Amino acid sequence: MFVDVLFIVAGLVMILVGSDWLVDGASGIARRYGISEFVIGMTIVGIGTSMPELVSSLMAAVGGHGDMALGNVTGSNICNMLLILGVTALISPIGFARSNIRKDIPFAFFVSLLLIVLLYNGFGLLGDVPGISRIDALLLLLLFVVFMADSFKSSKGGVEEDSDAKPIPVGKALLLIAVGLAGLIFGGRFFVDHTASIAERFHVSEAFISITLMALGTSLPELATCVVAALKGKNQLALGNVIGSNVFNILLIIGASAAISPFEIQSISTVDMVMVLVAVAMLWLAAFTFKRYRLDHVEGAIFLLVYIGYIAYLAVNI
Repeated sequence: MFVDVLFIVAGLVMILVGSDWLVDGASGIARRYGISEFVIGMTIVGIGTSMPELVSSLMAAVGGHGDMALGNVTGSNICNMLLILGVTALISPIGFARSNIRKDIPFAFFVSLLLIVLLYNGFGLLGDVPGISRIDALLLLLLFVVFMADSFKSSKGGVEEDSDAKPIPVGKALLLIAVGLAGLIFGGRFFVDHTASIAERFHVSEAFISITLMALGTSLPELATCVVAALKGKNQLALGNVIGSNVFNILLIIGASAAISPFEIQSISTVDMVMVLVAVAMLWLAAFTFKRYRLDHVEGAIFLLVYIGYIAYLAVNI
């Protein structure tokens, strides 16, 4: 048990240091090339912090367990929107740009809705059984390519220059991003594996571990990155990270997993899928409630309460 505690502490240190370096490196690239921090957060950082989900989902697909990939993405997206943005907003309210309201959040809602449509109907290649076929997967992957191309095409002109910030050399910024991502991924794995080991020693059920520790564990990179970004006053990077991660999870992770091994729904309920939509809809609605165009402290607290309620529902219905 002492060894588990050491690995947990080491994992947390790696996560904290990694997230700090990742945010600095990503911000440096944004300033250097005139790319908005939101777009950097939505693409480079969003993809990077979703690597734990990508690796675990692809391994599950290769092993013929495609349904696990869907559960991984579903839990992660709900956690990203409700827990991570909730915590971030409590630290520092998040301002919405017009493009966030008109384009980015609606697109995240669209791909979440598309996933549900494909799961329960799609091209009918799986018959009446809910699931994702290879044709569905190819559509998701095509949308991912379009999403990435459009993100970088429209990325110019959104940078807020920090007159006190010294430019970071490109090589150093890329090194910070690479090492930061490595710290997040390996630190998150250490934290999850050894926390689960301690939980098992105290006979905590595996089902409860999977819907709490594991869901949080694969989202630790996003959580750490968003918290550090909020503390550094880079809330657009945090918002971009969450939206980008959710879009990436659905389009690339589900798309790639189902392309390897088409799968049927076995353990994911309609409630879980609806919660993915509800979480994005809450973010969209938050732009127009209380303090307009901001996700403030009150809304952050509401997001957290909804997430806690969802976890409680899962715990009761295991």
